[in-house]
Amino acid sequence: MAGHSKWANIKHKKGRADAQRAKLFSKLGREIYVAAKLGGPDPDMNPRLRLAIATARGQSMPKDGIEKNIQKATGGGEGEDYEEIRYEGYGAGGVAIIVECLSDNRNRTASEVRSIFGKNGGNMGETGSVNFMFDRVGEVVFPADKATADEMFEQALEAGATDVESDDEYHTVLCEADDFADVRDALEAKFGEPERQGLIWKPNVTSEVDEDTARSVVKLIDALEDSDDVQNVTANFEASDEIMEKVMAEG
Repeated sequence: MAGHSKWANIKHKKGRADAQRAKLFSKLGREIYVAAKLGGPDPDMNPRLRLAIATARGQSMPKDGIEKNIQKATGGGEGEDYEEIRYEGYGAGGVAIIVECLSDNRNRTASEVRSIFGKNGGNMGETGSVNFMFDRVGEVVFPADKATADEMFEQALEAGATDVESDDEYHTVLCEADDFADVRDALEAKFGEPERQGLIWKPNVTSEVDEDTARSVVKLIDALEDSDDVQNVTANFEASDEIMEKVMAEG
């Protein structure tokens, strides 16, 4: 079966090919801006900013775009006032969904997210309604050719990771959220810059779905991710590789 990490990797590959780059860069820039405003412009002293920059570079965001958002955040003006908001809800088949946003207008964002859930066969719930089905963990993803599965497993555990999932395309290293920076830095020193990294919501309970339900949930996730205020969407559904590849290809 295709677990959460496998689905995320399929989605990541698809995103590199056909994502709306301007919208993606806008969201990455917003995270860089918030990170720099909260923790200062030096990534060596600001782990959140370092992660935001690494993520932006991984998506081929231009260097001047990264620098512009840092300068904007530390330029002394008032600038935008974003707040981090998390929404929770359900998609088709009772699939649990977490939506992370950066917004300068809580009422607008709440209304938009609720509307997207309703128009795509879902329901937005109260805070805390689904987050117990997820664990907050660190994730560091390397291409499979960076190391053998045994090498990655050994180095990851030595760095403090809790688990490694390897397949023909990726090594996905998982760790406690508090250990993320140390694990990432140790593995980056050994294997180079990861393809993807960050703090994620990893399902501890999954809902196995059929093709129609998977299609409906992916449609809901795509609609949520199309919102300017939405930064990340995580769902706890599980389907076969065949179903997921078919559904993602349709998108």
